[in-house]
Amino acid sequence: MIHQSEKKAVVLLSGGIDSATTLAVAKSQGYRVLAVSFNYGQRHLLELDAAAKTARDLEAENHIVIHVDLKKIGGSALTGSMDIPKHDRVDDIENSDDIPVTYVPARNTIFLSYGLALAEVHCCEAIFIGVTAVDYSGYPDCRMEYITAFEKMAQLATRAGVSDKIHLKIKTPLIHLSKGEIIQKGVSLGVNYALTLSCYDPDPKGRSCGRCDSCLHRRKGFAQAKVADPTIYIE
Repeated sequence: MIHQSEKKAVVLLSGGIDSATTLAVAKSQGYRVLAVSFNYGQRHLLELDAAAKTARDLEAENHIVIHVDLKKIGGSALTGSMDIPKHDRVDDIENSDDIPVTYVPARNTIFLSYGLALAEVHCCEAIFIGVTAVDYSGYPDCRMEYITAFEKMAQLATRAGVSDKIHLKIKTPLIHLSKGEIIQKGVSLGVNYALTLSCYDPDPKGRSCGRCDSCLHRRKGFAQAKVADPTIYIE
């Protein structure tokens, strides 16, 4: 049995609303947190600045950035030259069954694999990831079926798992929450959302575009939560 003060977890931290809230949840549950972010060839690195600020603000025990070049794989508007889709209303994206071009092939699998390696080396009993199946962009690696399958694989693929030293859990505290509910939870846990960045296509000054899928979900979330949106939008 691990004593409450000795619990350790890896938290995947992108710099956005969901991962910041997930970090706050892990802290509230008594975990010592190793936050990990990824420089994966995304269109901008402003989100890594946001992740670093959030990690400091929420007092993660450590925060590391791992470099992995997904540009060489391609297949996504976030890692290539395809235009970022823009919309006028959130309904335009929520009524579509298509997986958007902002989906990055195997991204969560790659990130969770790095998290799994860190968890094994640092004797962590959990990996926290801020996926949600409610207000999301239709990404297949944000579903509970996927998370359950990865957790089973983790037990089979690690020395800690096969020796029964640690039964690693993949924790998804936001998966059944709407964006508004996520923001309400984060506010109750002291998350400073002014430090976060959601936009897929911010300008060089860090202002959010206001019209990409992620900005529209962010705007909807703050409206649902009845919380003032601290984001600076271009439009």
